[in-house]
Amino acid sequence: MKDSWAKQKLDLDLNRKTCKIYIFRHGQTIYNKKHIFSGWKDSKLTSQGKRDANKIAQKLKGKKFEVAFKTHLSRSVDTLKPVLKYHPECKLIIKDDRMLERNYGDIEGRTHQAYIHEEGLDSYKTLLHWHKIDHLSGKDKAKFIKKVGTAEFDTIHRSYTIPPPGGESIRDVEKRVIPFVKDLIKFMKKNKVNVAISAHGNSMRPFRRYFERLSVKQMMELENPYDKYFEYTIKC
Repeated sequence: MKDSWAKQKLDLDLNRKTCKIYIFRHGQTIYNKKHIFSGWKDSKLTSQGKRDANKIAQKLKGKKFEVAFKTHLSRSVDTLKPVLKYHPECKLIIKDDRMLERNYGDIEGRTHQAYIHEEGLDSYKTLLHWHKIDHLSGKDKAKFIKKVGTAEFDTIHRSYTIPPPGGESIRDVEKRVIPFVKDLIKFMKKNKVNVAISAHGNSMRPFRRYFERLSVKQMMELENPYDKYFEYTIKC
């Protein structure tokens, strides 16, 4: 699948010297709202998420693109739908899961707070077992657990190289996104097309790093809003 679309020659007779990429994150989902690790689980858009998608659609209304990309997850599909209503010139819609969200492995479906508490409690018990700390109780124990658990959460959430158990690091995500980007550029140059991409927050990080020439640190500090698109230009 990945190679087949990249090698396609579309009969669109376009004559552009530059081509545009419009990439955006899906709208807010139920898991996003409840602060749950979603990853590859199929969480639906909330009412706010549908409004986010409509905002993107309005912002892209005056643009032109002939090809659109999505992943198999409904939040990508359902964010793209209102965008396409304004673009009859879009002749091809392609599914490519190399732009899929980061796989959070064993912690998918768990709330952030539950993860923080469980990791902090495990660390507390381990340190207590090895006599690294004294027994704590009440507020002191709760404060310690939250502090240690939050540190574990921040490591998983913002680390470039460290994956959650059974999941992907951002570096792992980058390893599948960059080949997608290279196929995309070849495809666009061959066909002189503009493209729209309905993506995910963490797959957009390496995508933006590539086009904005960011360091790993800068990439990991990125925030990808639900109602904003990013535009890039390539020579065709």
